Amino acid sequence: MSTKPSDERRKKGAYIVIECPEKIPCDPCVDACPQGAISIPGSMIELPEIDYEKCTGCLVCIPRCPGLAIFVIDETPEDHSIVYIPYEMLPRPKKGDTAIGLDHVGKERCEVKITKVLDSRKFDRCAIVGFSVPKDLADEIRFIKFK
Repeated sequence: MSTKPSDERRKKGAYIVIECPEKIPCDPCVDACPQGAISIPGSMIELPEIDYEKCTGCLVCIPRCPGLAIFVIDETPEDHSIVYIPYEMLPRPKKGDTAIGLDHVGKERCEVKITKVLDSRKFDRCAIVGFSVPKDLADEIRFIKFK
């Protein structure tokens, strides 16, 4: 599991969360980050570390993770947070659609509204979907399903 940024950093803008479930030889996230915010200390089987002072939440690393373990959270909107996830399913959701937000184990937690869908052709054929969630669930919602 990734560490979280400080409360002060969380207020500055979007940031990545990396939730690698196990140590395996993998490092495409390191090369994907244009700011050099992701590193893997020691050997390639270690879990990635994030320098949150360098991270801009640019979303580029999300589709490069073969394990779909990178997310971006933006807590700057006043009344909600936005979570960005990799999305490989068809059909793609559309901005304005509503869905059910699921937590790490697939439990339904809340209704979410799709705020952004970034074209998969620009991101290694993996779309990036952003959706609004209640602020208190931003660290928990990791996928969506449609009614």
